[in-house]
Amino acid sequence: MSDTVGLPPHRYAALVAPAVDRVFTAAMQAGRHGGGAELAQRYGGPPATGFLVELRTRLAAPGGTVDEPGFAAVTRYRDPTTCRRSLDRHVAYGMIHRSPDGELTATERGVAFLAELYQVHAEVTEELWASHHDRVLRLTQVVGHLLCAAAGGEAFHAVTPLHEPDGTPPGVLLLNRLGVLRYHRADAHADAWQAAGHTAASIVVPAGPQRQAIELETDRRAAGPYAVLTAEERLTMLADLAALPG
Repeated sequence: MSDTVGLPPHRYAALVAPAVDRVFTAAMQAGRHGGGAELAQRYGGPPATGFLVELRTRLAAPGGTVDEPGFAAVTRYRDPTTCRRSLDRHVAYGMIHRSPDGELTATERGVAFLAELYQVHAEVTEELWASHHDRVLRLTQVVGHLLCAAAGGEAFHAVTPLHEPDGTPPGVLLLNRLGVLRYHRADAHADAWQAAGHTAASIVVPAGPQRQAIELETDRRAAGPYAVLTAEERLTMLADLAALPG
């Protein structure tokens, strides 16, 4: 199947994004209901753990850091003052260390929380995707291939390289890789609206020609990694994502 008949990368980027969102969101919600909320409460609740969950793919790694521009990119649609206050609480709970230049690292307690969180996600994804072992393995491989081909922006680089220690279950690998792939598109979207003269506040605009143009430009900017896949591989990825519950 040729790209002329099949799905060129920019069209595919538009089609696959909601499928990635659906699978990722469903798994994260299952994690919260499947022990994640109880785990967070043992460490102080969302005020102590929220950003650790968001930044887990970097901060769980030994010596993993997130710099100030990366943090700002991950939280670009939220109020900066509110985010700083939330981060202050994480520091006060002893979960995150913040250096004078704003660089973030997980404390020993924060690393312990993330290790338990990885275990919760392992158990939840194993149950959620129990009858889809081959699909999970196939998606884990293909999304990893996409991430290797992705240039990415500040949010993407804030959460990479991923913490994937030996023995990490396929479900956890897939969940985290899908999350990072979403950040790749988020950076593409930010680049598109910035090029159109918008800010994070002004981009919340109703549907119309301008919004459509920004979405099309987002697809173009997000398309790069998908060029490494054949048209058949793109269709298989879509089918595998569609088959996963959520």
